Amino acid sequence: MTRTVRSTCPYCGTGCGVLLTPTDTGLDVKGDPDHPANFGRLCSKGSALGETVGLGSRLMSPQVDGADSDWDSALQLVADKFSDTLAEHGPDSVAFYLSGQLLTEDYYVANKLIKGFMGSANVDTNSRLCMASTVAGHKRAFGTDTVPQTYEDIEEADLVVLVGSNLAWCHPVLYQRLLAAREKHGTKIVVIDPRRTATCDAADLHLPLASGSDVALFNHLLTQLYENGALDAEYLANVNGFDEALHTAFCSDVSVTGLDPRDIKTFCDLFTRTEKTVTLFSQGVNQSSSGADKVNAILNCHLATGRIGKPGCGPLSITGQPNAMGGREVGGLANMLACHLDLENAEHRAAVRGFWNAPAMPEAAGLKAVDMFRAVGTGQIKALWIIHTNPAVSMPDAEAVRATIKGCDFVVVSDVTGATDTARLADVLLPATAWAEKDGSVTNTDRTISRQRAVLPAPGHARPDWDQLAEVGRRMGWKDAFDFISPAEIFREYAALSGIAAGFDRDFDISGLAELSDEGYAGLEPARWPISARRQGGRFFADGQFFHADGKAKMLAVSYRAPEAKTGPRYPFRLNTGRVRDQWHTMTRTALSPRLSAHLAEPFVEIHPTDARQLEIKSNDLVRLRSPQGQSILRARITDAVQTGSLFAPIHWTGETAPAARICDTIASVVDPVSGQPETKAAVVSATKYQAAWYGFAVSSSEFKPTSEYWAQARTTAGFRAELAGAEAPEDWTTAARDMFGLPDAEAQVLQDKARGVARIALYQDGILLAALFVAPQPVGLMRDYAATLPGTSASDALTGRAPADMPDPGPTLCSCFNVGVNTILTAIETQGLLTVDAIGAALQAGTNCGSCKPELAALLAQTQRLEAAE
Repeated sequence: MTRTVRSTCPYCGTGCGVLLTPTDTGLDVKGDPDHPANFGRLCSKGSALGETVGLGSRLMSPQVDGADSDWDSALQLVADKFSDTLAEHGPDSVAFYLSGQLLTEDYYVANKLIKGFMGSANVDTNSRLCMASTVAGHKRAFGTDTVPQTYEDIEEADLVVLVGSNLAWCHPVLYQRLLAAREKHGTKIVVIDPRRTATCDAADLHLPLASGSDVALFNHLLTQLYENGALDAEYLANVNGFDEALHTAFCSDVSVTGLDPRDIKTFCDLFTRTEKTVTLFSQGVNQSSSGADKVNAILNCHLATGRIGKPGCGPLSITGQPNAMGGREVGGLANMLACHLDLENAEHRAAVRGFWNAPAMPEAAGLKAVDMFRAVGTGQIKALWIIHTNPAVSMPDAEAVRATIKGCDFVVVSDVTGATDTARLADVLLPATAWAEKDGSVTNTDRTISRQRAVLPAPGHARPDWDQLAEVGRRMGWKDAFDFISPAEIFREYAALSGIAAGFDRDFDISGLAELSDEGYAGLEPARWPISARRQGGRFFADGQFFHADGKAKMLAVSYRAPEAKTGPRYPFRLNTGRVRDQWHTMTRTALSPRLSAHLAEPFVEIHPTDARQLEIKSNDLVRLRSPQGQSILRARITDAVQTGSLFAPIHWTGETAPAARICDTIASVVDPVSGQPETKAAVVSATKYQAAWYGFAVSSSEFKPTSEYWAQARTTAGFRAELAGAEAPEDWTTAARDMFGLPDAEAQVLQDKARGVARIALYQDGILLAALFVAPQPVGLMRDYAATLPGTSASDALTGRAPADMPDPGPTLCSCFNVGVNTILTAIETQGLLTVDAIGAALQAGTNCGSCKPELAALLAQTQRLEAAE
């Protein structure tokens, strides 16, 4: 009998509930209508989760030095190597690098093992690249890393200020909650972002400030709140540092933002007169060399007005990963202990060490991510364990990071696949259970703990991460401490430790779950912490009680600091990086879904039209970006969504999907001095047209690996598609096509004009198209989305690259949730007289699920209306 399992989506920090039902072909995924984060809604990525659970790229058994091994041999090798390294070189010679993809129970065991038993604080997480500046800002202001607000505040606010957050694309379900609130009671929306994003579509005001100038803007806001009598004197009695913060704010120069003074005044007036104001902030704030100061500049304005911890009123950081919060709770960062205790506090260390009965505990913070990989490169760290993350692509100065990992004495990688840039550098690969096979818990942005429940069996010899870690702990001699038999047992220990932390007046306390039975854990409903005899959920700080020793908050005197890297004649452009709507991190999961790859199938760089003209770059040209660290090649998208002198490129493509487009190769390893978070949104680069001798487009029924300088491959419903380009053309395109596709004996259909540099080759077997290559001296013109459907069919006319007259071409996918193409939408607008986005939704379903394509639908409508007006 088929059963439906309640679980949690593995993508962003929204923490949406999902209903999972195994089917004959995979997994049916629906939103959980009873989950308090999403009430049944899912974004395009969540909706496509069922397409990502195939086993084609799965790592099925342990591998040692590239050869299949068994668990006993592999884990003994890991235990021996770490034991020997500790014995010979001490605890500073080992390190773990973890991920927000881990469940809380996995995270807990990892931190217990390395901090309490190996005695090393060299454990960090890719959350360092995501939310570390918020952690630092919270701790400086509140005394703990406390998120004061809840999702309900989005609906209750009269003004929502989005800072450095493309909510429409990166957290679409929260964006839909915001739009619903606006529809219900007229919530005003302000977006503060250097780039015009999809989120700006619904904004009452967009402030395109200069990169990195957030502190100057919020300092100015603080002065205006003061001058207009909006401060809360009674609340400020519970706040230290006000005078210094205000004095520094008055010394700030808001003109560095580059904003129109009238827009600045509009924003300040809105904030001043709107008591119920929520400020949502995310990666655009955090990923900066002044990220922690940006966070504190925002918090200063809420503390000064007492607008914090109240319904519809306060700051809310939006986390990027599904369990970044859980990692923060268990001490996943190098400068933290479990349960929000402080590593460098002797009493806290003694309490955790005593609870664990641990033989060792580091007394100082370990190496944060950037410094950790530097230490790998210098040979200080000699044994490294990387779990569920891809630092060879995602770290700044990624080319150098790849070299350091490759040169490390001993590298272990636990992951679901061996096909990542990082996994290919490992000495030992350990197959882990994937999202739909995992059992444990996660914590979302607003402190809600949800259960992750397994719905599919673990394939091959895959094992849970906590199980791998615990077994290594046992083999290293700490049997009793790591004698875990289930996630429920780990969770109970963790919850009990939180009760001890609460005795130090910490915010995090789930001790009310410390006696949870296995049955109770299995059926645990979503619950917002704290969960204890003293307190259940809710908001923090409305009462003016904080977690510093004196019980007060702290306002910080912060000043604007420009991004560390400076533009100049050699590197004249400021490069911003971020996510796209339908992809996630380095695409090890989302790239498995054809419909998620259909919206934006290729890496790109956004360039302002003025800059493009000066560079003599046209739309669809390839562009080479160079920085002091490295280079990337990307497709040009010419748009005024970016400012002159600024570029934007997505972070997702890797050596597996587009090796020349790994954007973090161009990012310097500059970090915030407080949080250690890298500045990944303010690199400096040059941009030039890539002078290709030829361009190509290829389709195939099976995966292939081109050898040209530029290629970008994406999965389709019929196989794979790829864009190609090279500086030198091969002598014979038919031979080159056979070699690229690995089809030396296939029947070839060829159209070629050597004088014009045009070639089209289709390869067949028994009348079925296996692959086709289209080449030209400029970007190839053909119906790409149609051509991508042809492999596996007879397709006798494949070389035309165009759909027959009686077959409509849907065009590039715009709505990924329902797989609706641009041409389908344009035809419906024209033939059905559709005048609104809602009308398009009613006719085609486009935009009716997560809604993140609504801005693009609106742009299509505006485009057609402009054309009609011009006729």
